[in-house]
Amino acid sequence: MLVPAFFALFTIAAGNVCIPRHFGDSSIVCVCNSTYCDSTPETNVEPGRFLWYSSTKSGQRMELTVGRISNRSSSSRTITIDHKSKYQDIKGFGGAFTDAAGINIRNLSEATQEQLFNTYFAKEGNRYNIGRVPVGGTDFSTRFYTYDDFKEDTLLRNFSLAPEDMSYKVPLMQRALRINPELKFLAATWTAPTWMKTNDYYTGFGFLKKEYYQLYTDYLLRFMDEYKREGLEMWALSTGNEPSNAYYPLSRINGMGWTTSGIANWVANNLGPSLANSPHNQTIIITVDDQRYSLPWSVDLIFKNNLAEKYISGIGIHWYWDALVPAAVLDMTHNHFPDKFMMITESCEGSFPWQNPKVRLGNWERAQSYVTQIIENLQHWSTGWVDWNLALDKTGGPTWINNNVDSPIIVNPESDEFFKQPMYYALHHFSRFLPRGSIRIGSKDSSIMFHPLRSVAFHTPKNETVVIIHNRSENYKEVDLLDAENGIINLQLAPLSINTIVYLAQNN
Repeated sequence: MLVPAFFALFTIAAGNVCIPRHFGDSSIVCVCNSTYCDSTPETNVEPGRFLWYSSTKSGQRMELTVGRISNRSSSSRTITIDHKSKYQDIKGFGGAFTDAAGINIRNLSEATQEQLFNTYFAKEGNRYNIGRVPVGGTDFSTRFYTYDDFKEDTLLRNFSLAPEDMSYKVPLMQRALRINPELKFLAATWTAPTWMKTNDYYTGFGFLKKEYYQLYTDYLLRFMDEYKREGLEMWALSTGNEPSNAYYPLSRINGMGWTTSGIANWVANNLGPSLANSPHNQTIIITVDDQRYSLPWSVDLIFKNNLAEKYISGIGIHWYWDALVPAAVLDMTHNHFPDKFMMITESCEGSFPWQNPKVRLGNWERAQSYVTQIIENLQHWSTGWVDWNLALDKTGGPTWINNNVDSPIIVNPESDEFFKQPMYYALHHFSRFLPRGSIRIGSKDSSIMFHPLRSVAFHTPKNETVVIIHNRSENYKEVDLLDAENGIINLQLAPLSINTIVYLAQNN
């Protein structure tokens, strides 16, 4: 690395280092087992200095460099930090406690499971503070099920949690919560019991029958009652996972369709008031929980019902079709309803039919895809990012419809180990350094057009400035972080690298 003579940099040990393994793809995975896993421990940043964490295609993982803030420029390429321009606050980052994740995690020894949970939820890991939990089965279950699969059980006498809840969801959620007491849970239903639906089936073109609007609400409240008894309260409740799937003739994913007027009427007349008058009246409602192409029109239509708007706090977005829809729709949605937060509530790689193999061990391009979309969504008012399955096997399952995908962590029970994919570190560069309450601040790039760098900046509750920069180029790139209130940070970013820079905001 070429470093200006006036600028001192030194690399220091940063916890346990990655144990690399190459599977023939573009980069490496880091291997963890019952006795060892790499980590990123707390490192305090001193006034006048900065911490610089870097992960690269060539194999670096969270390599920590400490430098001194300068007062001299070294590059014509600049990223200017503006503390006076403030945008959205961060709600959090996390992943989903699916049946598949639970099955895979439970296939490891207790000691290796503990390493995996620390990797996601501990201070030296990702510091995940949001967990998405399915209400009943999903496509990443091994069978169809809801909590009341008995015909016309209008008194919900047969309601009960499934064996999957007691084996794979509840105990793992409790374990994660013990590690990180700040963990909040977001519940989402894929489908109501089939007898409540117009097509009497788990998938396909089926909608909730209007005569069951209140009964379905009671069903959801029963779910929250049962989980609360286990010490697991819901921070948020979704109006339903990907209702647009019902409109796709070939979709095999468990689902239930909604119209925008249906959601609005159900929330206004049933879910909203029932939730408000229940022991779960602190649980907020998130709507849409679907692809970016649902914005802003679906939100506009739902919120035409003023009572529904009153009860709904946030908008959930899935990332799968982002490439087809410009990020400007996020800005439009925010401008229409600035008091409603937006959050990515599901994301994963390998979901499309042409993405084979589904699991690519060590693939760097998927990490780059993650960091690109995370930065873009954060730049356009997203308040966080919730990944899909916390862990999958080497085939990307199990899933009852063979809907295999990739995951940031892949388990290998045969040798009682798990692999931390490059995607894990793409998430780590954000979740590890952006606690709840961090606020996005202004960051302006000197040359946006054809620029290989993408960045976003935040002010944290610890009075730190955090800047994440992605170098998409295959060459080293020099850049200066210009902060009028704190100085200049001269950087030379490695090719194909993800970088997190942390320094104290001394004048804020």
